[in-house]
Amino acid sequence: VQLQASGGGSVQAGDSLRLSCAASGRTFSDYYMGWFRQAPGKEREFVSRISGSGGSTYHADSVKGRFTISTDNAKNTVYLQMNSLKPEDTAVYYCAAGRVRSILVAAYVYWGQGTQVTVSS
Repeated sequence: VQLQASGGGSVQAGDSLRLSCAASGRTFSDYYMGWFRQAPGKEREFVSRISGSGGSTYHADSVKGRFTISTDNAKNTVYLQMNSLKPEDTAVYYCAAGRVRSILVAAYVYWGQGTQVTVSS
């Protein structure tokens, strides 16, 4: 599975962004898809995940109510809609695919290249 993330950018606090992750090689309905982020000097952390079928989602407490993960199976794409962005959301965001429903980095086998999100106050 090859993953290509896009949609990052520089925004002001309170703005919105939508990240996209296009999958190729295998249909991601066979996988759990996740979004992770890594800020400078910090470990990569879980943000959101969704089952390949789109039926089950889970978000980290830090983004719950602000971020929404979704899929478009026809396009083999997973999205992360990010609203009410905060400076602490600044990080490189990665999409990932794995066979196990998990919030752990180690559970995800395939990773995209990352897209930078910068939120200024």
